[in-house]
Amino acid sequence: MPAEGSAGRAQGWTTLADVRAQSMKAWSSGALLREVLEPGGVYPRRRSLKRPTAAGLLRDYAAARSWAGELFAVAGPFSLETAEVGRTTIGSNQLPAAAVFASVDDEIAFVGKAKDAARFVELAEGLSLLVPSFRAWALKRPLRLLELGTDALTAGQVALWLRDNPEPGVYVRQLSLPGVHTKFVENHRKVIDELVEGLGSEAAVEADPGDDEQLMDVPAAPGSLLGLTAARTPAARFAARHGFLHPPELVRFRMLDPEVPLLGGARDLTVTAGAFGALNLPVTNVIVTENLVNFLALPELPATLAIYGGGYGFSSLRDARWLADCKVLYWGDLDTHGFRILDELRAVHPHVVSVLMDEATLSAHRDVWGNEPSPSRAALTRLTAEEHELYAALGSDVFGKAVRLEQELIRWDWVLERLQPGG
Repeated sequence: MPAEGSAGRAQGWTTLADVRAQSMKAWSSGALLREVLEPGGVYPRRRSLKRPTAAGLLRDYAAARSWAGELFAVAGPFSLETAEVGRTTIGSNQLPAAAVFASVDDEIAFVGKAKDAARFVELAEGLSLLVPSFRAWALKRPLRLLELGTDALTAGQVALWLRDNPEPGVYVRQLSLPGVHTKFVENHRKVIDELVEGLGSEAAVEADPGDDEQLMDVPAAPGSLLGLTAARTPAARFAARHGFLHPPELVRFRMLDPEVPLLGGARDLTVTAGAFGALNLPVTNVIVTENLVNFLALPELPATLAIYGGGYGFSSLRDARWLADCKVLYWGDLDTHGFRILDELRAVHPHVVSVLMDEATLSAHRDVWGNEPSPSRAALTRLTAEEHELYAALGSDVFGKAVRLEQELIRWDWVLERLQPGG
C-alpha cells in the first residue's frame, strides 16, 4: 500500500500527511491547548495547500487526480476551499486550495488528541480552583501540565504552603502535606518554583535555571555546580530560596602518608565541606578520584591526601582554598564526561593536573574499552591543548563509536607507575 500522500509528495504538493504534520506542530508547541483554554479568535483556521499548476496537470494528470482525491476523501476534521486550475489549457479543474478547521476542537480531533485536550482542561481548572493565578502557568506550560497530571495539583499545594509559610526553617522531609515527600519535591522543584512565582511578588523567587526535574540525573553545564552561590547543588539552592534547612555537603578523604595521623589515628574521614575548607594538613600532594574502589586502593604516598569525588560532586571543594598550595591531580574516567568533570573542577582550582587521562593510557587498554551512553557535547574552555584534542577525538568517534575507558579497568601496575612522585 502506498504511503499517505505519496502521489503528491514527489511533486511537492501539500499532502494530507503534510496538513497533519502542520497541525501536530501546533499541538507540540502548545498552541492548540492554549486556544482551548483561552480562545484567541484564530478559528476558523485556514491552512493553505500547495497544489498542482496547469503545467503540472498537463504533465501528470493521474498523479494530480490521486492527490486531490485523497484530500477530498477526508470528511469531518476540516473543509476544503478549492481553486480553478487549467481552464485555458487542460480544462477547468477544481483543486484543493486550503484546509479550513472550523474550530480548535476539530483540529485537535484531526491529530487524535481529543482525550488529552479534555484532560488538560480538567487539570487547568483544578489548578485554577487552588488559586486563579495558576491559570497563567497552565497557559504557559500546557504540555508540561499534561505530562505532570495530578502531580501538578500537588505541586500547586506545595507552592501555596510556601507562600503561607515563608522561611519555614524545617527540612523538606518535614512537610506534612498529602502526597508530598522528599522525592516528590526533588523531582518537581522547577514547577514548584514556577508556581510560587505565579502567586505574586510577595512569594516570588528567582527560579534556578539548572533546576530542571527532567534533567535531574544529567550533568549540569560546566561551572554550574561550582558557581559562586553559597548553595551549590540544585537541592541546596531550592532549600536556600525557600528557607528550608538542608544537610551540609560532605567530603570524604584518606591520608596516604602513614606518618601523618588524623583524628584519633584514623586515615579515612568524612567531614562537612566547611570543616574540610578549614583544614590545615601537612600535605603537598592531593589526588582526586571519582571512583570509590580506586580511592580506597591508592597506595601509601608521602605528604599526600586522596579525595573521593564521586562524579559531578566537586562543589564541596570550592571553599578549600588551602588546595591552592598543593599539587592537585585529578583522575577520572577516560571519556567525554571525565574531561567535563575536570573542566568543572578547574573552575575553582585552575591548577589541577589530570593524570591517567591521556592517549597513551587509552591506547594501552584497548581490550577493555567500553561505550559511553551519552557523550558530552559541551564546549570546554579549561582543558589543556592535549586534553582538548583527546576530548574532541572521543566526542567525534575518532577511536570508535563513543569509546570510553573506565578508570577502574586500567591495569594497576600502570596506575602505580604514574602516581609515584615524578611518574
